[in-house]
Amino acid sequence: MPEWQTDPRVGFYPGTFDPVTFGHLDIIDRASTLFDRLLVGVAVNEGKQPLLTLEERLEMMRQEVSKLPHADRIRVLGFDTLLVDAVRKAGAGTVVRGLRSAGDFDFESQLSGALRRLAPEIETVFLLSSEGHRTTASRIVKEIARLDGDISSFVSEDVASLVLSKLGRRAT
Repeated sequence: MPEWQTDPRVGFYPGTFDPVTFGHLDIIDRASTLFDRLLVGVAVNEGKQPLLTLEERLEMMRQEVSKLPHADRIRVLGFDTLLVDAVRKAGAGTVVRGLRSAGDFDFESQLSGALRRLAPEIETVFLLSSEGHRTTASRIVKEIARLDGDISSFVSEDVASLVLSKLGRRAT
């Protein structure tokens, strides 16, 4: 097995981000203060049947991240591999995961355990979602938008416009 060069001062925050929500941005903002560099990995995940293409999600994420206070420490990249391979390739030593609820913890602890078995040199850290974002999930945002609901408290105006345009609607 090759020696991987990972740096614990480099964090890797993976997700599908379909679409990126204020909850995601809160985790990114907070994680960017914990690491010298934070990589936001936008995953190809056809199993989730994304509304937005990978290119749209990458562009949207880059646009939203550029507004954050520590944007100079954050890089956005796409990946279509096993998470451990993307983290190793990026040279990150820590995976960042956001938790909204106990249900998230159950899933994330299983994912963390699998990652640890595949790559013992990579650590996983969990950040608890801020109270105002614990009910925010991309899946819920898309459902609200599909049913003509207002998503402005969950996503930025630019993200809302993109989501609504993909659904054949206009932002109000």
